[in-house]
Amino acid sequence: MPKQPAHSASRQVPFPTKEDILAFIARAAQQGADGGGAPQKIEKREIARAFGIRGDAKIRLKALLKELEIEGAVQKSRAGLHKAGALPQVVLCDILSRDRDGELLATPAEWEEALGPAPRIVVTLPRRAANTRDHVPTPGVGDRALLRVSPLQETGGPAYSGRVIKLLSRAQKRVLGVFREDLRTRGGRIVAVDKKTRDKEMVVSEADRGEAQDGDLVSVETLSNGRLGLPQARVRERLGSMNSEKAISLIAINTHGIPDLFRPETLEAAEAAKPARMAAEGFTREDWRTLPLITIDPPDAKDHDDAVFAEPDEAPDNPDGFIVTVAIADVSFYVRPGAALDREALDRGNSVYFPDRVVPMLPERISNDLCSLREGEDRPALACRMRIGTDGHKLDHEFHRVMMRSAAKLSYQQAQDAIDGRPDDATRPLLEVALKPLWRAYAAAKVSREKRSPLDLDLPERKILLKPDGTVDRIFVPPRLDAHKLIEEFMILANVSAAETLEEQKSHLIYRAHDEPSVEKLNALAEFLATIGIKLAKGQVLKPQQFNDILRKVRGGEHENVVNEIVLRTQAQAEYVAENYGHFGLHLRRYAHFTSPIRRYADLIVHRALVRALDLGPGGLPDMGREHLAEIAAKISASERRAMAAERETTERLIATFLAEQIGATFNGRIAGVTRAGLFVKLEDTGADGFVPAATLGADFYRFEEAQHALVGARTGETFQLGDAVEVKLVEAAPFAGALRFEMLSDGKGQKGRALALKKAKRPAALKSRRRK
Repeated sequence: MPKQPAHSASRQVPFPTKEDILAFIARAAQQGADGGGAPQKIEKREIARAFGIRGDAKIRLKALLKELEIEGAVQKSRAGLHKAGALPQVVLCDILSRDRDGELLATPAEWEEALGPAPRIVVTLPRRAANTRDHVPTPGVGDRALLRVSPLQETGGPAYSGRVIKLLSRAQKRVLGVFREDLRTRGGRIVAVDKKTRDKEMVVSEADRGEAQDGDLVSVETLSNGRLGLPQARVRERLGSMNSEKAISLIAINTHGIPDLFRPETLEAAEAAKPARMAAEGFTREDWRTLPLITIDPPDAKDHDDAVFAEPDEAPDNPDGFIVTVAIADVSFYVRPGAALDREALDRGNSVYFPDRVVPMLPERISNDLCSLREGEDRPALACRMRIGTDGHKLDHEFHRVMMRSAAKLSYQQAQDAIDGRPDDATRPLLEVALKPLWRAYAAAKVSREKRSPLDLDLPERKILLKPDGTVDRIFVPPRLDAHKLIEEFMILANVSAAETLEEQKSHLIYRAHDEPSVEKLNALAEFLATIGIKLAKGQVLKPQQFNDILRKVRGGEHENVVNEIVLRTQAQAEYVAENYGHFGLHLRRYAHFTSPIRRYADLIVHRALVRALDLGPGGLPDMGREHLAEIAAKISASERRAMAAERETTERLIATFLAEQIGATFNGRIAGVTRAGLFVKLEDTGADGFVPAATLGADFYRFEEAQHALVGARTGETFQLGDAVEVKLVEAAPFAGALRFEMLSDGKGQKGRALALKKAKRPAALKSRRRK
């Protein structure tokens, strides 16, 4: 930590200038990097302490810091304040290349493009003490790592040096493709499945095909890449037939290196696990088996990790209030820190959900059996009991380690039907004792939610139903029921309670955090809104409520879709962190994931922290510093992004395969993206994304107007803008790559101008020649 300026209590301390503050931030960053210890987070509090700023002067300091941020002189991130364009002391980085001397070069995994090119970092190997067994693997090109960085003074080269703290993922060296046999040569060709791959096809000789058969998904290595002809390749591994079930998700699993086969020791540990008892290892659980907790999940759910119950609160300090109980499967009892199950769960980070399969974080013996809150069966749980008032405000909460027995397994639709007056045999006995109290408690919770005003984006999620052979049956948007919202709201309340309890107990934890939008993104939003007549001052600090006001202004109008899309793109990405900076989207000061330890490692960490902090028996969090938790948080955040990319790509490939038989068909959609190269169009029925090259739009030249998110004709003024409803024709489908190409059938805004341009373009060449003369 930099030395604080010495101030005398007897004299007035001059208020720091912008230059003083910038110098202090730079000095703090340099001393933190030189020290090599835990990074010092610099925020308003540290600056106020360093310059002796107290009382009302802190308001002036806050305004000065905001000015520096708007001017682009400083940047605010989860790591605190640092000079704009400068990096915090610990950075998640991607190692992308080597320099002429063979040194590894990296860039930050996340970087604001508005700040210019991402800085380059020369990577140094991790330190190893002679008396330790700790081993950090040597990094290589394509790896992702946590680096402790320090600025370099040399110009013209990398701006930073970075020492590896932890290697998070190994590079995927292989290229995936589909083998197509050539009967003449007995070899074949490889059709790459990644649409970003430079070599779309490669040639394989008979000697290099291995056991690959026509239509197989294979991994290959490139043997040569000459200037003439297709590159040569060798099949390294046969991964399965593309004609079999689950082939599409297999591509994503292998492309992203998602572990889908459990290690033998992990399976052995899962099979050896014994059901939890009321008393074990010197601790006795509370007996909650008569409490009618129920699970409410999708109809096809195989694991049930949360159960709920609500009842009136009889306490005199909460008239007409409620007690809401959320019970979560006690995964921490079975998955102990450092054991085989734990090591593999950390490697996976989370379960990955594809339309045709699930790649679970934990073996089925744990996730679908011992930790699944099955109807009528005893199961261990960690329960949060919350008292809420009629206004939804949470009065207090407490955690219990219990043995429970689910009274019923219901689907969302089943529970909703019962409340709407259509109970069935399963829900009729539960209507008065369980369902109606839950809905009354939810009505109260909604009051508090509306007052809190979290970000309210209308983003429908599509579901893909498959036939028995693994092909697409239909794609639809499931209805958004009050039953969904009820479970979501009670889970949020429990997650907040977990974070509050651990903070009160002075326990380290992993938060689920969501940063506020950057100044650059807010300025871009303001520029766009100005084009449709909505004023938003640049540099203004926005809360979710103000975003909701913007969305409300355009609801039902022609700009509704484009504004929803741009507001979404303005938001930062949520992540796991050990240093809390709040959850902007939910408008919460503290938030942790507690409710899904079967499928998220972050929740397991929070369970263990609660067990230890509240002395609830075995399976608690071991001694673990905040820096160690920060490394785990970065790793599972990367695993989450990996899973999201794999799920998205699998959906794209399934839909492209589904539409490949409809070449020439026309579809309604909306423009979902605008670039200089063309338009991305999302189809209304299926949610499929395809591309319309700018060169195919018409006889005009279309320039990219970034502020408007539009392509505009240079002569006609015809405009294709983000969010516009359009009609397109499918002209090409590449199922393995998940790529679609469309032809635009709709006129843009200003279609009369386009019609005139097309009319001129279709005139006979001789006539056009005479006119030019």
